[in-house]
Amino acid sequence: MTITDAQWEIAHAIALTLVKDNTDVNELGKAVAYLRGYVHQPDATSRFFKYLKTLVSNGRQIGHSGKTTDYYRSIDKACSDYLKSISDAHTILQILGWVSRLMRYYKDAGVPIGEIATPSAAPPESARQAEIAKVAKSQDFQVDQILDAVVTKINGNKVTYEILGTIKLTEKEPKKASLLTEGQKVHVKITVIKEDGSIKSVKYVG
Repeated sequence: MTITDAQWEIAHAIALTLVKDNTDVNELGKAVAYLRGYVHQPDATSRFFKYLKTLVSNGRQIGHSGKTTDYYRSIDKACSDYLKSISDAHTILQILGWVSRLMRYYKDAGVPIGEIATPSAAPPESARQAEIAKVAKSQDFQVDQILDAVVTKINGNKVTYEILGTIKLTEKEPKKASLLTEGQKVHVKITVIKEDGSIKSVKYVG
């Protein structure tokens, strides 16, 4: 099962939050294992959030070190912040599975955590997603198609383009980023299209 873009953002946000807090990924694994055990129960989601609170309050007894309570507190806060709008336990389980993978990736790959802006709240499965889908359907995008875009953000060699007023894509442009300025109008070429017809990635062409 795939997860939506909004859920993917939530997984990233939780993973980044926990890595920044130096949370042990194995402690998250315990919470995931608990949820997996109850995922078919009708009250699985509420049980999971109660379990996290229990871990925080009992952290000293069940933890191996003084840091364990801090880990549980970080996990409880991140899950409460980002998952509160999701009621389906299977979806939460999927997102947390990705969180575990992403945490390992960020720790191993040495991603410059300080530069990554953590979303302040989970983006809703929102009007914005619907708007992007509507634009994608009406446009019938094609690979190699040239589009007008506006540069909205430059961060190192990453450039964020806004296309058709709704679609925002961040791409690595190592050769071009230093030559561009925020607010500049440019042309980009579509390089990859998703299965749903929306644009996955673009490249600066002039």
